[in-house]
Amino acid sequence: MSDLHLNVKQIYFDEHKAGNKPYEFRLFNEYWKKKLIGRSYVKIFYKAGYPARDDAERIIVLPYNGYIVTTRTHPHFGSDPVKVFAIALYEAPTF
Repeated sequence: MSDLHLNVKQIYFDEHKAGNKPYEFRLFNEYWKKKLIGRSYVKIFYKAGYPARDDAERIIVLPYNGYIVTTRTHPHFGSDPVKVFAIALYEAPTF
Protein backbone atom coordinates (compact mmCIF):
# COMPACT_ATOMS: atom_id res chain seq x y z
CA MET A 1 0.00 0.00 0.00
CA SER A 2 1.09 3.56 -0.59
CA ASP A 3 0.75 6.94 1.09
CA LEU A 4 -1.56 9.82 0.19
CA HIS A 5 0.12 13.20 -0.24
CA LEU A 6 -2.09 16.26 0.23
CA ASN A 7 -0.58 19.68 -0.48
CA VAL A 8 -2.60 22.56 0.96
CA LYS A 9 -2.37 26.31 1.44
CA GLN A 10 -0.71 27.47 4.66
CA ILE A 11 -4.03 28.72 6.11
CA TYR A 12 -5.58 25.23 5.94
CA PHE A 13 -2.41 23.61 7.29
CA ASP A 14 -2.44 26.00 10.27
CA GLU A 15 -6.16 25.32 10.91
CA HIS A 16 -5.46 21.59 11.12
CA LYS A 17 -2.40 22.11 13.31
CA ALA A 18 -4.57 24.16 15.71
CA GLY A 19 -7.07 21.30 15.91
CA ASN A 20 -9.82 23.07 13.96
CA LYS A 21 -9.82 21.04 10.73
CA PRO A 22 -10.76 17.35 11.04
CA TYR A 23 -11.26 16.88 7.27
CA GLU A 24 -9.55 17.91 4.05
CA PHE A 25 -12.01 18.47 1.21
CA ARG A 26 -11.41 17.55 -2.42
CA LEU A 27 -13.88 17.91 -5.28
CA PHE A 28 -15.74 14.78 -6.27
CA ASN A 29 -14.30 14.64 -9.77
CA GLU A 30 -12.62 12.05 -12.00
CA TYR A 31 -9.12 12.82 -10.69
CA TRP A 32 -10.01 12.34 -7.01
CA LYS A 33 -12.31 9.39 -7.72
CA LYS A 34 -9.32 7.57 -9.27
CA LYS A 35 -7.11 8.52 -6.30
CA LEU A 36 -9.58 7.51 -3.58
CA ILE A 37 -12.33 5.09 -4.60
CA GLY A 38 -11.30 1.46 -4.15
CA ARG A 39 -7.85 2.41 -2.86
CA SER A 40 -6.35 2.20 0.56
CA TYR A 41 -3.44 4.12 1.98
CA VAL A 42 -1.23 3.67 5.04
CA LYS A 43 -0.45 7.31 5.85
CA ILE A 44 -1.37 10.82 4.82
CA PHE A 45 1.40 13.34 4.29
CA TYR A 46 -0.39 16.64 4.90
CA LYS A 47 1.85 19.41 3.58
CA ALA A 48 1.88 23.19 3.63
CA GLY A 49 2.67 23.99 0.02
CA TYR A 50 5.48 21.94 -1.53
CA PRO A 51 8.08 21.59 1.24
CA ALA A 52 11.42 19.82 1.07
CA ARG A 53 11.22 16.18 2.11
CA ASP A 54 12.92 16.88 5.46
CA ASP A 55 10.98 20.07 6.34
CA ALA A 56 9.20 18.75 9.45
CA GLU A 57 7.62 22.16 10.20
CA ARG A 58 5.52 21.97 7.02
CA ILE A 59 4.62 18.26 6.97
CA ILE A 60 2.22 16.40 9.26
CA VAL A 61 2.08 12.61 8.97
CA LEU A 62 -1.27 11.07 9.89
CA PRO A 63 -2.77 7.58 9.67
CA TYR A 64 -5.16 7.13 6.76
CA ASN A 65 -8.71 6.72 8.07
CA GLY A 66 -10.66 6.96 4.84
CA TYR A 67 -13.17 9.51 3.62
CA ILE A 68 -16.85 10.25 3.33
CA VAL A 69 -18.67 11.84 0.40
CA THR A 70 -20.71 14.88 1.31
CA THR A 71 -21.91 18.23 -0.02
CA ARG A 72 -20.08 21.39 0.96
CA THR A 73 -20.30 25.12 0.31
CA HIS A 74 -16.95 26.87 0.56
CA PRO A 75 -15.48 29.97 -1.13
CA HIS A 76 -12.66 27.84 -2.55
CA PHE A 77 -15.22 25.81 -4.56
CA GLY A 78 -17.48 28.72 -5.52
CA SER A 79 -20.79 29.94 -4.15
CA ASP A 80 -22.87 26.84 -4.94
CA PRO A 81 -22.85 23.61 -2.92
CA VAL A 82 -20.63 20.93 -4.46
CA LYS A 83 -20.10 17.22 -3.89
CA VAL A 84 -16.75 16.55 -2.19
CA PHE A 85 -14.60 13.87 -0.63
CA ALA A 86 -14.04 14.66 3.07
CA ILE A 87 -10.73 12.97 3.86
CA ALA A 88 -10.32 12.25 7.59
CA LEU A 89 -7.37 14.06 9.19
CA TYR A 90 -7.68 12.62 12.66
CA GLU A 91 -6.55 9.49 14.40
CA ALA A 92 -9.30 6.92 14.81
CA PRO A 93 -10.03 6.09 18.44
CA THR A 94 -8.70 2.79 19.72
CA PHE A 95 -10.69 0.60 22.11
